Amino acid sequence: MDTIKSLGELSMGSRLKRLSDQCMKNIQQAYKQHNIDFDPYLFPAFHNIANLGETTNTELFESLKTSQPAVTQTINKLLKKELIENRAHESDKRKKVIVLSEKGKKFHQKLRPIWRGMERAVKKYTQHPADSLIDHLNDFEAVLQSGEFLRTVNEFIAMELQIEITNYKEEFRQDFYDLNIEWLETYFYVEDFDKEVLSKPEKYILDPGGHIFFAVENGRALGTVALMKADNNRYELTKMAVHTDARGRKLGQQLMQHCLDFAKANDFDLFLYSNTLLENAIHIYRKYGFVEIPVEADSPYVRSNIKMEWVR
Repeated sequence: MDTIKSLGELSMGSRLKRLSDQCMKNIQQAYKQHNIDFDPYLFPAFHNIANLGETTNTELFESLKTSQPAVTQTINKLLKKELIENRAHESDKRKKVIVLSEKGKKFHQKLRPIWRGMERAVKKYTQHPADSLIDHLNDFEAVLQSGEFLRTVNEFIAMELQIEITNYKEEFRQDFYDLNIEWLETYFYVEDFDKEVLSKPEKYILDPGGHIFFAVENGRALGTVALMKADNNRYELTKMAVHTDARGRKLGQQLMQHCLDFAKANDFDLFLYSNTLLENAIHIYRKYGFVEIPVEADSPYVRSNIKMEWVR
């Protein structure tokens, strides 16, 4: 039994506090999944300073409507992270103003699409009619607890971020190796042949006529996939891996869609090998039109027990 929930309006203060904690936890997870080191409790002050250009401790205190010690603590944390700095006022050198540092300006640009995605997710779950505030709280808390809110946040953030799917580049050579080794160590094991192929993508994939793609954000490779030529126009979809920090953002599905679009444009037939232990992956393959076919006796992968081909 949920005592706080059952008390309805009588426990409004406790309910709002619990909801706030759950919301902050979800937002913190979203930051972490996007490889951003930022405390959501610093958001109001940091956002305010960025929008105003410059402000003072007193102005910040008045605009945030919170306690002076809390404002001071927040400013100290932002200073420690080197996201803000104190400067002398242009016209009154005795007066100190707070501004974003150069690091803070760059970080603010990085955060803006994240914030837009978060805002869109909150609006999705709060802009609907309800008989009372309690009904709204019940609905919102339910999506927070189920994980639906975090998934929606990541979906909207993915829409806001500029994820670029690129062809193979030498600068991402090590990423191709690292991303796939990380995936293998997480779900299976790494064989000597894995290391050989992944360390020499030109020899085993590109030179024979294959293709390698990367999901790139701000110059960082977050995911990869390969189309390895089998014969004629048949290609194996393989070596798909997404960085642990970026999982939950549907980058795998973006890479998948890119491969299918590429295959259509070049009249390629696709197939893949997988393992039924990877239930989520199998579900996605089926979603994108892959159907199961018999696995040949001399399958190249010991760890695979299912083979699928793409039906257009």
